[in-house]
Amino acid sequence: MSKSNPKETRIWPKGYVPSKEMTSYDNRNNLLTTLLTSKIPEKNVNTDLFYVMSTRRSTRKFSSRQVEQWKIDKILAAADTAPTAGNFQGFEIFYVKDPKVKEKLVEAANNQPYVNTPVVLVFCMNPDRVKLNFPPEILAKFSIQDATLAAAYSQLVASALGLSSIWIGMIDEEKIKVTIGTKLRPSSLLCIGYPELKRGPKSRRKLKDLIHVV
Repeated sequence: MSKSNPKETRIWPKGYVPSKEMTSYDNRNNLLTTLLTSKIPEKNVNTDLFYVMSTRRSTRKFSSRQVEQWKIDKILAAADTAPTAGNFQGFEIFYVKDPKVKEKLVEAANNQPYVNTPVVLVFCMNPDRVKLNFPPEILAKFSIQDATLAAAYSQLVASALGLSSIWIGMIDEEKIKVTIGTKLRPSSLLCIGYPELKRGPKSRRKLKDLIHVV
């Protein structure tokens, strides 16, 4: 709580404090802008969007090096900027810090060991946030799209900051709900860290196999 104004309350959750100290705690957009536009303290980071897209690659072998808090801030803030249905932001993120919870997530993700990385984010759908007049199945569709876009934004930012990641979609949804203590349906896990070895991007299919003109 701010000393200058005892009525101000922080807008971030218990267990997470951004690396940037804010003068106003009740302005979410102010916090978001500060985190995204703050100066990057590392020189050897290329944040050009097209460079990031062309060089990003998933990894399954991470080093034990911990990820700096300012990088985690930007990864989480980026997710919050992703487009969502009606701007209702029908998703939530569980930032997993507890080592024991990470171990349980490995089991819930088909025993994939690389789930246990320095930064683990569980993206969950929350269709109740989508206040549009559509049937429940449509709202659920919007929500999973929201969560997927948010995870993709986080993944790109992680790559821009010199990190690597692995997107986990093979999950036992019920086990994950129990593990992180939620009733929300998880859409994916995003596991982030420093790669043991930085590798170049894999080749992609030809454009004629990707694009169809109608």
